[in-house]
Amino acid sequence: MDHRQWTVVGAPSSAGAHTPGIERAPAALRTAGLLDLLGADVEDAGDVPGFRWRPDPAYPRGQNAGAVAAVASAVADRVAAALGRGRAPLVLGGDCTVTVGLVAGCARAGLSPALVYVDGGPDLYTPETRANGNLDAMGLAHMLGLPGTLPEVAGVGPDVPLLSPERVVVYGDSLPRGDHERELVAELGLAYVPADEVHADARAAARRARSMAEGAADRFVVHVDVDVLSFVDMPLADVPEPFGLSLGEAAATLAELVASPRFAGLSVTEINPDHLPDDELLPRFAGVLAGALTGR
Repeated sequence: MDHRQWTVVGAPSSAGAHTPGIERAPAALRTAGLLDLLGADVEDAGDVPGFRWRPDPAYPRGQNAGAVAAVASAVADRVAAALGRGRAPLVLGGDCTVTVGLVAGCARAGLSPALVYVDGGPDLYTPETRANGNLDAMGLAHMLGLPGTLPEVAGVGPDVPLLSPERVVVYGDSLPRGDHERELVAELGLAYVPADEVHADARAAARRARSMAEGAADRFVVHVDVDVLSFVDMPLADVPEPFGLSLGEAAATLAELVASPRFAGLSVTEINPDHLPDDELLPRFAGVLAGALTGR
């Protein structure tokens, strides 16, 4: 994988989040040395215009939707440009809705990718089912065009919906049976690799996800929300989750997925620098991430 040419796109936005903080993640990851760790064949396309979260009382169930759509559209432009030059986009969020831009950018570049959604939850809420209105819990729902989603967010790409259910692999969550999103995964027929399977054998779980993504489309992209990690062991996430994957399990997963010749791009989201307990954690994470992405 050392030959892969990465183009880094910063998306410093917390528009879809609960509170501010994650808009500072792209700068923090650069300071932690991520680009240097990726090697010589990486370029920094800079940041799209960002947005710092603020309450949106006019639209309490879909807060800051206009800003979410604007950031995602700007990300899509830079992703499409990178893909057009044969490079792999690495989108540094920001909140989970920047992945709408990753998938929309693929569509603008003429691709119809599959999506492996590595996340503590599959973000299948809508404004009708998520009373607090944070759109980062609704990103995949908007890409799938579920009923009740917002046209300005669902319509960022050239097609609505951006994704069909058979092109989605949900990966790594610990949601219990009966959970609203877990039930939606089954109802929609989304491919599903739960955390228990990753804990049992991360490489095998990732190979299964990779095979499903490769079977669904000519190319695929990967979304990673760091809340998929155990917060006690790796306290990075904006919203701590009580369970999660180890950093080693996540790294093994990414290494397997990125090694595919059909891999097209990646987004890393929801890092809140305010939650870091020291100055060593983020460089450690950056080193493990870079190792997984380069095969080193």
